[in-house]
Formats: sequence, structure tokens, C-alpha cells
Amino acid sequence: MSAKQFATAFALRPNLVSWFLGAGASAASGIPTGYAMIRDFKAQIFCREANVSRREIDTADPVWSERIDAFLRQRSLLPPENDPTEYAAAFEAVYPQARHRRQYIENAIAKGTACFGQKTLGSLIAAGKVDCVFTTNFDPLVEEATVSANAQLPLDAQVRPTVAAIDSAERAMRCLNESAWPLIAKLHGDYQSIAIKNTGTELERQDERMRHVLVEAGKRFGMMFVGYSGRDASIMEALGAILEGRDPFPSGLYWMTSSASRLLPAVTQFLSRAHAAGVDVAIVECATFDELASDILSTVDLIDPLCDWVMAGRPAPRLVPVQLPTAEARSYPVLRYSSLLIEAMPRTARRVTLSRATTTPEMRTILKEKGCRATVAANGKELAVFGNDEEILAALAPYDARLAGEVELNPGADSWALGLLYEALVRALGRRRPLIPRYERSGHSLVVARARPQDPAERARRDKQILARLRSAYNADLTGRVPKLGLPFQEGVFLKLEQVNACWWCGFEPYTFVQRPRGETVSEADAKGPPASDPMGQRPHHGGDPAGDWRRERWAQRYNRNWASIIDAWAQLLTAGAGGRMAALGLADGAGIDAVFEISPVTGWSRPSHHHAYFNRSK
Repeated sequence: MSAKQFATAFALRPNLVSWFLGAGASAASGIPTGYAMIRDFKAQIFCREANVSRREIDTADPVWSERIDAFLRQRSLLPPENDPTEYAAAFEAVYPQARHRRQYIENAIAKGTACFGQKTLGSLIAAGKVDCVFTTNFDPLVEEATVSANAQLPLDAQVRPTVAAIDSAERAMRCLNESAWPLIAKLHGDYQSIAIKNTGTELERQDERMRHVLVEAGKRFGMMFVGYSGRDASIMEALGAILEGRDPFPSGLYWMTSSASRLLPAVTQFLSRAHAAGVDVAIVECATFDELASDILSTVDLIDPLCDWVMAGRPAPRLVPVQLPTAEARSYPVLRYSSLLIEAMPRTARRVTLSRATTTPEMRTILKEKGCRATVAANGKELAVFGNDEEILAALAPYDARLAGEVELNPGADSWALGLLYEALVRALGRRRPLIPRYERSGHSLVVARARPQDPAERARRDKQILARLRSAYNADLTGRVPKLGLPFQEGVFLKLEQVNACWWCGFEPYTFVQRPRGETVSEADAKGPPASDPMGQRPHHGGDPAGDWRRERWAQRYNRNWASIIDAWAQLLTAGAGGRMAALGLADGAGIDAVFEISPVTGWSRPSHHHAYFNRSK
């Protein structure tokens, strides 16, 4: 149930429900939770065993937390994560002596002040609406909140609770025997107690008198658990004993948690047992004790002095009116990405079955030899193909190829589907443009086509017009020969098909391609393309790159403004067409399945998350 639903039911007869508070109930008070203490203990153990300074550790950093957990798992220094004995074992490993553990607890408690939830509970006690509170915490915040709430009432109307710890359990027994409520029972002791329960040995068995009070209260009241993890075996054993009696938790059993999925197995088992025993069990999903208290305060009838006192200490609201900025926002992007959003891409391809298994390279070779324009991916005896059905069947006749409907493409899960769409995308981007696709195992690319003397004049004029904007952005020829070396070069882009934030993107990286003489050994690193860390597109050459110095010099003087123009020009060139809609093959209707993509002409970009004087610059 929700917190509001619990508050509505609780307001009917609040005295029928007792409260059980764990460390999470004091989290908003500034006192470390059990989980935070475990993280601190683990960090101290890690520093001691790995000889690392504590100042170098940030337990709030997930990277450090994972490193510490991995270190402890490898050496089996502590029980497994979320094991009920994890807290006790870690505490005892760091502080073997009881007096040091008491000092640690006292130092932690000194940081706390009563939170909104504790003040609300204190007011309910002072108003006589809550009779019994159990807690595993050592702090005195609930009783201090009750004293402060009592101070808002006339002397004859004040209700002072009995506070009992494990070294004063006879007080709890008296309250139980005489029904002298209200009672605040501290099951693991008080921070001023000589005996407090923290280690595995100490938590192994609950004090018999406090256990008896808890069990008997479970037979008289319902119980609301707040901020309790269920890590203490002795407490969970005592709660289990309540279920063995007649009519346990007569007014219901409520367990507050931020999410039911976060409950430990011991708690889930206990709640299941309670439900099987006929108890009205409910998991109350609520983020914090303060939020639960706010819902209770809105439904339970408290007299004005108590209500005003609690509300005076309420936390600042998360949503507050603010004055919206009136300054004109910057419209330009601070970071511009060389990537284009793919708004739509093929979902299916033609399924073709073969008489024997094959591979994608083998099928590409055969289709190319037969002059069949198609894009193919092999998966055993089946093919996924974009192309003309009749031409495909004719080219693959030796394999007894047959059409078998369509195959769904899931590039996020199937590498063969990703490869098929990647190749089809490159083919679509280069079609009807003066661009030449280059398909490589290390990554596909497009390069600007060199003008040939035999090209028709109309085609040469059209290509020159299409490339005009790109040539202007480069402020240099897009094709030619490297000075002094005579090696042909072509401007182009490496292309990537990647999924980011559930969207598919076409990334493009400008690069100057130099055609090296045939027979010259090209290193493996050279074949893989430019590393992402190289801002000038320089590819490493283990055997030496004769054009390397020229390429670096060509890109060295191109700064942000030039890069922005080049990226914009490539984006416009790659998406020019019917609203960014482009096909890989341009098949006639009914001839087969074509690979059709819809690509946004606007590159990815970001705005600043905040304003800064740097953004006011004019150049």
C-alpha cells in the first residue's frame, strides 16, 4: 500500500499499532545508517589490508565501492554482501574491543538532531496516540522529541514515556505487566549503556526480558516497521516467535520500504510466514520516514500546539517557487557531434534458405561476381538479404536458394543484423552522390569520387555542384595528389552505426585517405583507421607513413570554426534528398526488399547546463 493509504488506516485507531524503528529511521537526522556504517567499515578494512591511506578513499564513489567490494570478496574477509551478519562481522573486524565500539556509536550519535519523522512520532506519543515503540537504534532522538513535544502541553496533560534498554529491562517488564504505556524499548541498548549489541556474538541472542516484551507486544498490537533491514538474527527470531502464538499482530503488520524489491530474503520470508498465519500484512512503499510522517500528520488529529511545533521543524520543500531567468539563452551548441540521428531504419529483410551452410564473405563474393547488387548477411543455411529477388535467386542457384518470407532485424541483439544494416547504410549514403563506398572489416567509409575525363559533362557539372559546399568548408581540393609524393588522396569519412540512449546514430569522422602503392605492406594499425584520441585524423603507421607529415600539416590549422563548417557540410551532403529518406538500392515496388533509412539532417549537439561568462565571448 502507499503511505497515504497506511496513514488513513492508522488514523482510525493509532493506539492499536506499535512502532519498530531501525537505523533508516534516523538517516534524515544525520546519523549514519547501517548501510553507511558497513561502507565505512569496509573502507577501513580495505585501507588496512591494502596499505592505502584512508584520505584516498571516497566511499560515495561507485568506482571505489566496487574496488573495495572486489578486494574483500577475493580475500573472503567478510560475509557475502547483504548477508544478515555482514554488519556485525565488519564492526567487530574494525573495532574488536567493546569500549571502542561504544565510542564509535557515541561519536555517530553526536551528529544527529531529531528529524521531522521523529518529531511527528514524539508528538503522537505525547498526545497519547502511540503506546509502544521498539528500536534497535542507540540514539535518544525519539525520547528527546517526546520531551520537547510534552513541553508544548500543560503539565497535567503531559505523557512521559518509560525508556528501557537492555540494562534496564525491568522497566519494560513493568510497563508490560501494568500496561503503563507509553514505552520506548531499546532492544540493542542505549548509547549510554555499558552493554550494547553490535557484534555477531552480542547479536546472537536477544536479552530474555526484552525479547519477552517484544513478543508480548506483538500479541497485543499491530506493528509498523520503519527503516529496519532485518539483519539481526536475534530480532528476526523473536518476531518469528510471535507468529507461533495465537492471534499474532492483531491489528496488522506493516513494513515500510522504498521498494519491495529491496527487502532482504529474511524479511520476505518473515512476511510470507505472517501472511500464512492469517496476519494482515502490507508493504508500505515510501521513500523516507519524513514523507510517511507528513502523510500521517495530514490525517491524524493533533491539537494545535503539537501540530504547530512539528510543522515548525518540517524540512524545506523539494519544490519551491523560483524566479525563472529572463536573460536571453544562447542558441548555439557548445558541443557539436559528428553524428546524425537515424529516425527510422529497416525492420525486416528478405529471408533466403540454402541447401548448405555458408558465410557472409562467401556470399558477398558470389553476388559480386554475378553482378548482383545486394547486401547480405549469412546465418548458417539462411540469408538475410536486401536486393532484387530474381537476381538473388539466379546468382545463388548453385546453392538451391529459395525465398522464405522475411526475417526480423534486431541489431541491438544480433551482430549479423547490425553488420547487414551497417553495410546497407553505407550503400544508401553513397547512392546517387559522388561518393565511393569502401567496405572494410575494421570499419566502412565513404570517399569523394575523383573526376574522370570520360565522365559526361552533365554528370561532372552535377557532381561539382553537389560538392561545392564541402569544398568551400575544406577551402581546398577534395581530391588530388600529395605534393612531392604523387600519391592520390581523397577526402572522406569513416562511418559508424551505434546505439546511444535507445536511439540509433550514424557517426561520421572526416579523414584524408591516401592511396598507397599496391604491394606496399600496410600495418594492422593502419587498416583500422584513426584513433579517437587523434584530433587531426592521423593514422599510426608502424612501418612509416610517407604521407603522414603532409596529412598532419593539412589538418593542423583547422580549428573549431573550420571543423564546424566541415561537419555541417558533410551532414548536409549525407542527408540531401527527399526529406532525409534514402534507399540503399532503389528497387522498384515488388522487386524485392530494399533497405530504406530516414536520417535527420541535424547533427547531435548539446547546450550548456549552466551559464558562464565564457559563453559571452564574441569570437
